[in-house]
Amino acid sequence: MLEIFYKGGPLMYPILVCSMIAWAIFFDRLWNYYNIRKNLRPLTREVDRLYRSGQLDGAIDLCLQNKTPLSRLLLAALRQAGSSRSHIKTLVEEVSGREIAALERYLGLLGTIATITPLLGLLGTVLGMIRAFTVIATEGVGTPATLGGGISEALITTAAGLSVAVPVILLHKYLSSRVDRLTLDLEEASMQIVDLVGR
Repeated sequence: MLEIFYKGGPLMYPILVCSMIAWAIFFDRLWNYYNIRKNLRPLTREVDRLYRSGQLDGAIDLCLQNKTPLSRLLLAALRQAGSSRSHIKTLVEEVSGREIAALERYLGLLGTIATITPLLGLLGTVLGMIRAFTVIATEGVGTPATLGGGISEALITTAAGLSVAVPVILLHKYLSSRVDRLTLDLEEASMQIVDLVGR
């Protein structure tokens, strides 16, 4: 495996770095989304219970302690408790825009990695082919084994670029779908509290 990697030339290193960054982003986002989703229902239920029992300050303190996207949405609603529903909803939607942008953090970079790794692979192949044909031009065709070996080495980078890009595209799509589902859950939970505290 290492022998194949070294045969691919210098562009194998940026492809490897792109792969490592992509997997780091995937696991970071996955863990982040899991933690947000895990606390959605318990936090909403507890805030609902505290508010209904007349403990508005307790509900606000709970949200301040949680430091999750949902807690910030609920906090925006609770601090305007007693105001009109439309006013509270507008404030919560403003906060929601910022929180959704935070959820999508690094997804753009993941998409960029999926785009550039095949191009890096293709560039490596082109450079390898240029080197192979330069040798042919200066030293003659040589044996088929020599020519085939040079071309196969040139194609290694394309294979490496594609082998990184294909899974990264799938990871990007998966994380994007998780963000969409999480956004809907956050909106549903926050609107439940908006309906509760608005008039």
